[in-house]
Parts: sequence; C-alpha cells; structure tokens
Amino acid sequence: MTEIIETEEIMDSRLTLEKRIEAEIKSYDGKMGIYLDDFHGNVIAVRADETFETASAIKTLILACLFDEVEKNNASLEDMVEYKAEHAVEGSGVLEALEPGAMLRVRDAAVFMIIVSDNIATNMLIDYLGLDTINRCIKGLGCKDTVLYNPIHFNQYRRLGTSTPRDYAGIFIRLAKGELISPEADRQMLDIFKKQHYNSMITKDFPPYFMDSDNTDDVLISVASKSGSMDGCRNDGGVVFTPYGPYVIVMFHKDFSDAMYYPGHPAAVFGARVSRMILDQYLALEGKFYK
Repeated sequence: MTEIIETEEIMDSRLTLEKRIEAEIKSYDGKMGIYLDDFHGNVIAVRADETFETASAIKTLILACLFDEVEKNNASLEDMVEYKAEHAVEGSGVLEALEPGAMLRVRDAAVFMIIVSDNIATNMLIDYLGLDTINRCIKGLGCKDTVLYNPIHFNQYRRLGTSTPRDYAGIFIRLAKGELISPEADRQMLDIFKKQHYNSMITKDFPPYFMDSDNTDDVLISVASKSGSMDGCRNDGGVVFTPYGPYVIVMFHKDFSDAMYYPGHPAAVFGARVSRMILDQYLALEGKFYK
C-alpha cells in the first residue's frame, strides 16, 4: 500500500504541460480557454467548451463558408461585390479610406477580411453570402457551438459572434489536414491565413530567428491564424508550422478587468507566454506535446 501511495504522489507531482499552463496563468485576472492538438494524439483542452465572444475571429468561419459555397458552385471568387453605404463601419481594415461605390472581387474582399481584418470587407461578404447561409454552413462544418449573429455595426448590435476553443480549433485542425472543404480550397485558405498581420498573441515571444528569412535560408516557423479583439475578449488561434510538423493552438480570453487596447494587455502577455511554452515543448520533443 505504501509503495502505491508513493508512486501516485510522484505521478501527481510531475510538472505536466497542463500544470505548467495552469501555473503560468495563475495570476491572470481573466479566463483563458485553450485548445491544443499536435496531430499525434495529444490534445490539451482548458475551458474548451465554454462560450466566448469571437470578435473578428468569426471571420475565419466566414472565409470557410465562402470557400464552401464556391466548392458547391453557389458562389465565385471572381464575382464582383460593391461597397455600399450600409457596409460602412469604423474599426480595422483599409476600405474605410474609400468611398461607397468601390467594386472588389470577392477574392480580394476575402483577403482584406483576413489579413487586415477589414470590417467593411466582412460586411460585404456577409451581404454576398447571406447570414442564414453562413450559419447553416458553420453548423455543416461541425461547429455546433458557433454563431454569427449579425453584420458588424457597433452602434446597432451588442455582439458579433460566439464560439468555443474546441469549435475554433476544429476548423484549423481540418484545414491543416486538407479535410475542411477540399485539399485545394484548404491550401488557398491557409495561404491567406499565413498573410494575417495580427498574430502577436501566438508569436510575440517566439525567437525572431526562427521566423526571419533574412537570417536563415528559409523561415523555420510560420503561422496561419486569425485573431479577434473586442472590449470583452481577446482571441487568437491557428496552425503553427515547424520543421517537425504543424500543431494547432487556440487561446480565447474573457472576464478580464482591462478593456483598453494596447500591446501589453494582460491577455496578450499571458497568451504569448503560454504560446512560447507550447512551442518550446513541441520543439524539445521533436513534434509532440508528450513522448
């Protein structure tokens, strides 16, 4: 009996990755939902089924639904869409600098929506696809706890979308496997996500050398992701590509006390620490979270 107790105590005292994450965010005044998958059977889930406001992370689902509709021949990336007055909204992006009446290819609107999180381009695509179509597609893609409620109009609507870390990670897991829409569609989407400008929660604490092609023969680590921020949430998630293979990381935040936007926000700081911890573990074990 004594030997069994001693063995259990030794096992309980091991600093597992889950325990190290828990220790890292112990002093964080918000809640972080996490979902990790190393594609070798190791999944780590913390508050993975809790609902979080998505903010701009919902644009990932809009892009997936666009490519799904294209695959079904219900839409075309070469169609032209008009920037109408009802699409106008303040916030992230570049189309705010243009006047209503500008015309864009659907493909270009989609790229703007992801890489600079353009809110006007997002509204143009919601109008093009239809809100009901998008939500049907979201369910069809296996996201049972994800909803897009309305277009982006901060003065009209209280929220934009809600999801869970598990749902959001599921999209990127299937994208990385080429199993979301089709291998070619998934490759095109990953190429767009890799150009996304706002991935600092995932990459801020990564060694710059790994991501700088000026100092190495090639970029050793790249990220295909989509983040999102509103007063009550800070989110990031996607695929990290390494020389040992890819892994998926999703970090959703809520219930923090500081609603201000700045690079040193606690959600960004703690998220970056957790992300670096995951990267170090994955590289140390040459492509796995656990042996």
